[in-house]
Amino acid sequence: MKQNIDLLHGRILPSLTALAVPIMATSLVQTAYSLTDMAWIGRVGSGAVASVGSAGMYTWLSSGLVTIAKMGGQIKAAHSIGEGKLEEAGTYGAGAIQLTLLLAAAFGGIVNIFAGPLIGFFGLSSPKIIADGITYLRIACGLIVFSYLSQTLTGLYTASGNSRTPFVANCIGMGANILLDPILIFGIGPLPRLEAAGAAIATVTSQGIVAMVLLLKAKKDEVLFPYIRIWRRIPARYFKVMVRIGFPMGVQNMIYCMISMVLTRFVAVWGDDAVAAQRVGSQIESISWMTAEGFGTAMNAFVGQNFGGRKYDRVRRGYKIAAAIVCLWGSVTTAVLVLGSRPVFSLFIQEPQVIPLGMDYLTVLGFSQMFMCIELMTVGALSGLGKTFQCSVITIVLTSARIPLAIVLGGVLGLNGIWWAFSISSIAKGIVFYLYYMGVLRRLP
Repeated sequence: MKQNIDLLHGRILPSLTALAVPIMATSLVQTAYSLTDMAWIGRVGSGAVASVGSAGMYTWLSSGLVTIAKMGGQIKAAHSIGEGKLEEAGTYGAGAIQLTLLLAAAFGGIVNIFAGPLIGFFGLSSPKIIADGITYLRIACGLIVFSYLSQTLTGLYTASGNSRTPFVANCIGMGANILLDPILIFGIGPLPRLEAAGAAIATVTSQGIVAMVLLLKAKKDEVLFPYIRIWRRIPARYFKVMVRIGFPMGVQNMIYCMISMVLTRFVAVWGDDAVAAQRVGSQIESISWMTAEGFGTAMNAFVGQNFGGRKYDRVRRGYKIAAAIVCLWGSVTTAVLVLGSRPVFSLFIQEPQVIPLGMDYLTVLGFSQMFMCIELMTVGALSGLGKTFQCSVITIVLTSARIPLAIVLGGVLGLNGIWWAFSISSIAKGIVFYLYYMGVLRRLP
């Protein structure tokens, strides 16, 4: 079966759907990693959820670093493929992989040195929760190279129109994670009960398997990877171009995460149960946003290749089709989160004092799902045009507004005020991104 989809010719909907569906499925599989961890850790107790959730904020923060390499390489590789310059595309791909390995080594080393103060930032009250968080952090971030490499390779596969291979690789990794989680968290036979450390080991091992499968499959690729020679010397100008494109989005992701960390500290005022409710709720909500982000990744490749090939009418029509699809998905997730908050949240944590907090989180955030989906898909489309700086400015400004909103609304509505700060800002971002992209489309030749 042909793995690479022709994004430059033919009908848009079949091509875009064929590329997007495996990416969205891959996003759901990646979400299932975290949900599987949370489902098993939730059986240990809300304290374990708080420790893993707090440490997990730093793995999220780390995604900003790899975005510099991933997005810079993916966007420029897509442009070069659209222009028919495959050697140049391969050079960008090799440079992206080299930069990924360097960033992974730097981040992993720094986090392991400062693990204690990093977990201490959240103001958690239980010494055991703090200790478990430090352990999880050191394992998950110390071996972040597997996650980094998987993300960059996935971006390069997507740039070439191949989204099936990353999906297969992530399914294999997910299978390993499902198998390893209960064994390592609770212990079996001679294997000890590791709890949070077990969840970290299971996740890192699964990510290593995904990276290995992606590397092995690259030998069979016929479009981009034959031109990627990882250990070749890459001219500095290629790194400069990739960093110029990827840096705004990397900073955006890191600032977004930092804002969420500050807000998590606000949530901690209401106790460890509130932190656990937020972490589980955000993992459940990620089913929506990671799917939309997956469609945005497909739009990135589609727009990148067609923009590089100067097929501007396909850029316009592709966005309209994508917008209709993600609006439908956002409406469905709104219905699920608002109407099914209790049964959905209860799947992951059973402590009666936590369930009402989680129900409120899912209900309030549910109202913003369609707007969030539009935002993430539009970010992918704008990035395909190379407009990463504009994306970052809009995202940072409107996401930063969550902090004063949380202070004001938290004083009036309590914990639910913080949830409404999240929801209101997501609605605003969806509207602003849509209007901005419409203006960009009108200016295309």
